[in-house]
Amino acid sequence: MVIGSGGAGKSTLARRLGEVTGLPVIHLDKEFWHSGWVDTPREAWRAKQRDLLAPLRWIADGNYGGTMDLRLEHADTVIWLDYSRYLCVFRALRRRVVNWGRVRPDMSEGCPEKIDREFLKWIWQFPKTQRDGIVQRLEQYPSINLMVFHHPAETARFLRGLAGSGIK
Repeated sequence: MVIGSGGAGKSTLARRLGEVTGLPVIHLDKEFWHSGWVDTPREAWRAKQRDLLAPLRWIADGNYGGTMDLRLEHADTVIWLDYSRYLCVFRALRRRVVNWGRVRPDMSEGCPEKIDREFLKWIWQFPKTQRDGIVQRLEQYPSINLMVFHHPAETARFLRGLAGSGIK
């Protein structure tokens, strides 16, 4: 599992992990959102994730706190991109500019890149409003290998080491 604030780079890291390991990548945003930014109803979302997680090996990126338990029950490793709010806001704004009017590969068709005040506020408040809940959820799964990266350089070192290890 790859978790963290919006703008942290969860989807990018998941894609790179998939390239290095050969594991299938599940972009939760791509699965949750439908054309026109229509969300998946709660029960249907839980059922869909159960199907997505049925294979034994996968990489999933995204938080979706209301269903995080489903992923934690099956995960052996969680990578938490616990980056600064400044970096995450900057990256989200940059992503908006770079992908202006386009749909990112990790997003559903019909959901072009957008950013609004609510999303920026969520990113800014993530450490205050989401962090403790994530910690509490993770504490319920002590057997999971938890890797917390506080800076992109740490994540890059980890990826280089993984790529150099020849893991597949």
